[in-house]
Amino acid sequence: MCGIFGVVTAVGAEIDKARLRTLTRDLFVLSESRGQEASGLAMVTDGQIRVLKRATPAAKLLRSKEYRALWRTESDHRNGGGFAMIGHSRLVTNGVQTTHQNNQPVITHNTVGVHNGIVANVDDIWQRFPALQRQYEVDTEALLSLIRHFQASENSLAHAVRRSFQEIEGVANIAVVLEEFNELILATNNGSLYTATSPSNGSAGRQLTVFASEEYILRKILAGGRILPDTDLAIEHVVPNSGLLINLSCGAVQHFSLQRDTETLEHELNGARRTISDIAPGLSYRRAARPASAHGESDEAPPWLLDHYERNAERIAELDRCTRCVLPTTYPFIELDEDGVCNYCRHYQPFSFHGREALEKVVERYRRSDGKPDCLVALSGGRDSCNSLHYLTRELGLTPIAYTYDWGMVTDLARRNASRICAGLGLEHIIVSANIERKRTYIRKNVDAWLDKPDIGTVPLFMAGDKQFFWYAEQLKRKTGVELMVFAMNPLERTDFKHGFCGISGGGHNGLFFRLNWAKNLQIALYYARAYAKNRGYINSSLVDTAFAYFAYYVMPHNYTMFHDYIPWDEKEVEGVLDLYNWERSPDTRSTWRIGDGTAPLYNYIYYTIAGFTENDTFRSEQIRAGKMDRTVALERVNDENYPRWQSLKWYCDTIGIDVRRVIDAIHGVAKFYA
Repeated sequence: MCGIFGVVTAVGAEIDKARLRTLTRDLFVLSESRGQEASGLAMVTDGQIRVLKRATPAAKLLRSKEYRALWRTESDHRNGGGFAMIGHSRLVTNGVQTTHQNNQPVITHNTVGVHNGIVANVDDIWQRFPALQRQYEVDTEALLSLIRHFQASENSLAHAVRRSFQEIEGVANIAVVLEEFNELILATNNGSLYTATSPSNGSAGRQLTVFASEEYILRKILAGGRILPDTDLAIEHVVPNSGLLINLSCGAVQHFSLQRDTETLEHELNGARRTISDIAPGLSYRRAARPASAHGESDEAPPWLLDHYERNAERIAELDRCTRCVLPTTYPFIELDEDGVCNYCRHYQPFSFHGREALEKVVERYRRSDGKPDCLVALSGGRDSCNSLHYLTRELGLTPIAYTYDWGMVTDLARRNASRICAGLGLEHIIVSANIERKRTYIRKNVDAWLDKPDIGTVPLFMAGDKQFFWYAEQLKRKTGVELMVFAMNPLERTDFKHGFCGISGGGHNGLFFRLNWAKNLQIALYYARAYAKNRGYINSSLVDTAFAYFAYYVMPHNYTMFHDYIPWDEKEVEGVLDLYNWERSPDTRSTWRIGDGTAPLYNYIYYTIAGFTENDTFRSEQIRAGKMDRTVALERVNDENYPRWQSLKWYCDTIGIDVRRVIDAIHGVAKFYA
């Protein structure tokens, strides 16, 4: 997901070239937080369209000689001629940015457009419309091709856009210019689009229209009246499933709807209103797309990996385990009594949920009646965050903004699922994108250092880069003015063993995952200080980023509402909700958990190989203690879920630029807890 933005000035508009250039620069700079992997713009003057795009962040594009040259060619607007610009800051999803045609604006079939979102069914579109000729990898091409396709048979651009949106799954916010039309198309199915317009001047339309993916961007730009002095520009939300046609000569704006006809729409809404009880009973533990074999292993898994895994799996199967849960004796600080029951089971305290009524009382203080956003919801693209977004919207009637921090290890599958849920609910989605190339470099350096001197306690360094999530959540609350922030962390997903490998016993402080008391905070800091002293490879360019992560995770105040403090978690119910949105599963695991986190397959493989258990063991053990799963079923699940996810392991290593065989061999060279 990316940032789109632009400006349209009518013929005779009182805005000169210098102001337009400043406006374009500010739009680029403020939109860069939504994507830093590529950037580009298209200028439309006197019927001519000029496009510039590069696989660089916006800040670098703005300094380029090509960008300066592009502005030198624009002269008509200085004498009162009409002018339009559409721009893009890209977070790469479909289509690598190193292929020039994949970057935006996308040019196809005499159509130029920019797109924020993900068309999740892009391959299906190309199959269902064989007359469309695919040239690139980027999903935007499919949407633009559909618009052109339907435009040939429809009697208006608005109808063509409406038909095109009816064919796609996932979020789409677009700005499109068709070469022979003197109009700019703006359309959105989730509402991540805002406009700022000058007052209408009768039949002459509007002098100026500016648009961007976030309201904050427009508020920031308009502050101080620098664009049109002595003129108030009104910011308006382009509501979900609507669009605008802006005349590039007079600035006139025509609104249109993307909704289907009333009868079809009501039928779909009735389908979406199905209760979970209609769906959940038919659900079962899903089988992933593995070919049938002795263990159902992936067809891509190489023999050397399977040999490693099977040798260790035989020994791990012989480990003593708690007779009540499934934790093995290699778990940190575990003690079994004479009945074989572990101390974690003996001291287990059932979680007390506050209930729906209590949650309704909390949200009621923030609920708005004017349709504007009343809460922010953390959205990873994983199952629990998607489910919470559905519940808050459909069950409690809130208007959330979904928030995602993309640090480079959010999988494309998670991005597609986030797109599906936001499009299905018609919710604005704000993505804060890190400098992904830099983040992946940091990961590679820390993984390299770990491979030289493996230490199971420092494995969380691989995930340090995502902890700024909390920092940007606070920034987003300030920018949007929305005070209620909801997280959907599952209380059953305990990973206290990660602290245990650092010699720290017990769980988080006050039941929170990300909060340790001051003494344990100091312990973990000292553990890492010693690890850094022993392994100088960790002293690299990631140090500042890692320190920032520690502050954001362990030190910074966190004022959030935890969804599952109120609403009990049930796996079948959650998966039932996901089915409403055609939620996508991973091909290399039967589980729906952790499939959106690109790092999880590696660190769980490390924990399994060295210690004989993973997060899956702790999660299923918590389910047993909570009375949500039988121990026999849990053992079967754990045995299956701990199988190596080869496709994901390969993706991770390729993505950070490290040899997967070297990684796997190094892991298996570490002394085992169960040797």
